[in-house]
Amino acid sequence: MKNLSRFFAVFLAAVLMSCGNEKKEQETITIGDGGNLETVETTQDAAADETAQTNDAIQRQDGVVQVNLTGNDLMQYNLNEIKVKAGDKVKLTLTHVGELPENAMGHNFVLLKQGTDVVDFAQKAATATGNEYIPEGTDAVIAKTEMIGGGEETTIEFTVSEAGTYDFICSFPGHYVQMRGKFIVE
Repeated sequence: MKNLSRFFAVFLAAVLMSCGNEKKEQETITIGDGGNLETVETTQDAAADETAQTNDAIQRQDGVVQVNLTGNDLMQYNLNEIKVKAGDKVKLTLTHVGELPENAMGHNFVLLKQGTDVVDFAQKAATATGNEYIPEGTDAVIAKTEMIGGGEETTIEFTVSEAGTYDFICSFPGHYVQMRGKFIVE
């Protein structure tokens, strides 16, 4: 029973340490077990972990910014912010790392012009089934990928010349609520 209590205490401590994205310089956890106290010190820097993941997903090489964006079956992108410099050539590869087919859990990347009402655009997109969920005749789209399903990948190249903050979304019906981010041009 004593070992079981210790196991649950260590398990709970590990779960608590893994929650949240706040930067923590040092965390001390004291676990009591039958009067014995044990102190475990950990160092966790969630901001550094997030930066490392972003650096892996966005790389600059030979004047091209390579962006590796993924979408999954839980309606999540791996990035919610992409930063480039005005005039950079962007080569964006979208990979659907899930398993569900396009008709059930399709994903795309749609970069919208500044000032576009994301909710209004997404509502119109939801009815555009014959056009990969992009409203017919819209002038709100700067760049977009094709719609893909689980295990598929697509790549596009584009340039944004004007500095500013732009929205990007997945236009599959309802996905924009979770699958969205900021495309920042400096």
